[in-house]
Amino acid sequence: MSDAEKLPFTSHLEELRKRLIRCCIAVAIGFAVSYAFKEKLFEILTRPLIDVMDPGGALIFTGISEAFFTFLKVSFLSGILLAVPVIVYEFWMFVAPGLYRNERKLVLPIVIISSFFFLGGALFGYFVMFPFGFKFLLGFATDTIRPLPSMKEYLSFSSKMLLVFGFAFEMPIVITFLARIGLVSVDFLKANRKYAILIIFIVAAILTPPDGVTQILMAMPMMALYEISVIGARIFGKKPVKNSPDEIPSA
Repeated sequence: MSDAEKLPFTSHLEELRKRLIRCCIAVAIGFAVSYAFKEKLFEILTRPLIDVMDPGGALIFTGISEAFFTFLKVSFLSGILLAVPVIVYEFWMFVAPGLYRNERKLVLPIVIISSFFFLGGALFGYFVMFPFGFKFLLGFATDTIRPLPSMKEYLSFSSKMLLVFGFAFEMPIVITFLARIGLVSVDFLKANRKYAILIIFIVAAILTPPDGVTQILMAMPMMALYEISVIGARIFGKKPVKNSPDEIPSA
């Protein structure tokens, strides 16, 4: 019996509250550190867009307080990214009591690998998807149509994309965990590979600009992540229980 089965429901709620508070504290500390470098952080965030704009191109703000709140949001986003290891750790420690003792040994490796995949996904979106996507979108400019992106619009778009790519790259961790607890199997993943590829391309078409290049650039790594998930499920997945030779099946 796992430890979670021995605790009342109110204890689970109290444990959840404590871990949420710790996550909020981690984000707050990350926010405070990031705010000291808010201008530099925003410059780094906008670099993929500035690089594909015409010489002298810049972002604008149309509201008096828009720049101030944009810097606050940039600092908050950076604070979340800095707190990702703590957030992932607290999440897995919350679910750990529901696992058996031999499964808890995987918590620390999962925390490290989950953080790596999340940050890897965000970096992939920043360095690979952003340049191609922004170049395509700015290609609609003409002599009479000039792109004047605002700080608020760019931050909203880029932050959503970074989070989407970060969570998308968590696929191997999630599927491996599901295989570990027996909800999916290697045979199931192999049998439904064609449907997974179809879903991946649909998701890529929704999340990327409407051109084939950026869709493929997002779909290819997700397909690779799916294959990594299959390998993870094979290694760490729940093994089927086999009857011993001396065991006589009941009628």
